[in-house]
Amino acid sequence: MMLLRLAKVSNGKSNHCDSEEMEMGFNVLSGGGEVVKSKRFIVRPKIKLWTARAITTVILWTIVVQLMAIGEFWGPKLLKGMPYCFSHSDASSMAVAKYSAPAKVLLPPKRIYKNNGYLMVSCNGGLNQMRAAICDMVAIARHLNVTLIVPELDKASFWADPSDFQDIFDVDNFIASLRDEVRILKQLPPRLKRRVELGLSYSLPPISWSDISYYEKQILPLLWKHKVVHLNRTDTRLANNGLPLEIQKLRCRVNFNALRFTSQIEQLGRKIVRILRERGPFLVLHLRYEMDMLAFSGCTHGCDSSEVDELTRMRYAYPWWKEKVINSELKRRDGLCPLTPEETALILTALDIDRSIQIYIAAGEIFGGEKRMAPLRATYPNLVRKETLLEPSDLRYFQNHSSQMAALDYLVSLESDIFVPTYDGNMAKVVEGHRRFLGYKRTILLDRKQLVPLIDLYTNNSLSWGDFSIKVKKVHAKRMGNPKTRIVIPYKPKEEDYFYANPHECLPLQDEPLRST
Repeated sequence: MMLLRLAKVSNGKSNHCDSEEMEMGFNVLSGGGEVVKSKRFIVRPKIKLWTARAITTVILWTIVVQLMAIGEFWGPKLLKGMPYCFSHSDASSMAVAKYSAPAKVLLPPKRIYKNNGYLMVSCNGGLNQMRAAICDMVAIARHLNVTLIVPELDKASFWADPSDFQDIFDVDNFIASLRDEVRILKQLPPRLKRRVELGLSYSLPPISWSDISYYEKQILPLLWKHKVVHLNRTDTRLANNGLPLEIQKLRCRVNFNALRFTSQIEQLGRKIVRILRERGPFLVLHLRYEMDMLAFSGCTHGCDSSEVDELTRMRYAYPWWKEKVINSELKRRDGLCPLTPEETALILTALDIDRSIQIYIAAGEIFGGEKRMAPLRATYPNLVRKETLLEPSDLRYFQNHSSQMAALDYLVSLESDIFVPTYDGNMAKVVEGHRRFLGYKRTILLDRKQLVPLIDLYTNNSLSWGDFSIKVKKVHAKRMGNPKTRIVIPYKPKEEDYFYANPHECLPLQDEPLRST
């Protein structure tokens, strides 16, 4: 017989409450056949009340656990404030995933080293400027044997995007995939965090285009002394060339493997690509004709006087835009201005781009709106944007987050049949390099310095269409994303080929044949 007992410890004293007793109990027979009442257990009303409360607590806790389990499944869709794109095809893939065991992720072994300190970094600029900076900072942290804190992204620039690192990139993949190279933490240990809050760390902007020896001689001693160093500007702070091969390869590993976008961004990017692919081949046009681009560069070709005044006022409104008085036509002749939509239509036609092809516009709002886009749309009517391909609900949680919107354009640009940037900004360069890494996908790199005089000759009727088209093709015969080695210009790092546009140390052998897409 198995006996269940409830007992109360008494100190030998009694009172009025203790005098009222209720006898209750059970004898549970081991045979399981009979349960009989027993008078061996004495439970007072006060104990009965606490017993009821305990049982209620257990029941409520069980409910909470069940709700948490449900939350693990529905969280990404309902609780995390991010869009969830669902279709019948998604349902079938979900069913497969439900009944298949998750693939085991093999993490590289942790690298063990004597920690020389903690490196904090604050990135500046747009998405791709920050992306390249993150790659540089990982390589620097690894070389100096320091612990890197997950980088802080720019929230104060023109775009004022409040996104944190984990809102754009898969932070867990970033940390885990690099654990054999560098230790990365999401935040400083509490003791050091308090030191930083008290102003006991050291902060500085590193020198641009620096060789790795600069970080060995200038930054490492600061880490030894202060334990925590904060680099507060990180764009282009590491040289393109003259670095050890292992540093160059690590920059590539971070860029092409560790910096994976969040699952929400990846899923929506794949959805856009799937819609485009169902309709046929597509070209991505990175049309840098947004208001901020024109105001910053001072490029006003084709604008009327009121538009020129508007762009000038904007340039003067931002004190950190140092160049104020700009000769637009001179910059244009030097190839330093983005092509207008009308000029872009001429060049694409001269290059024999099929007029029926889908052209995905990877850009923000075009200055001048539909009026400025009319010549391009007349030539290539199949213009699309993410806003026209998706439902408003798909983009609801990406609105007012320019870096997350740029991440979607980045993913679509990588997958396009042809990528054409009209200006060699950071996105154009980083996408160019990534497409080289993926097998030299066709990227038409427009030579604006040679194109501008050809365009002017044609529009002035000094050059026939046939001759114009032949010359445009000739200029770009070797500017299609072909394999090449970076150009090195000693003592002029700004004029060199950008590492992230052509990371040739990480690419297949240069004499391999060009693979078609």
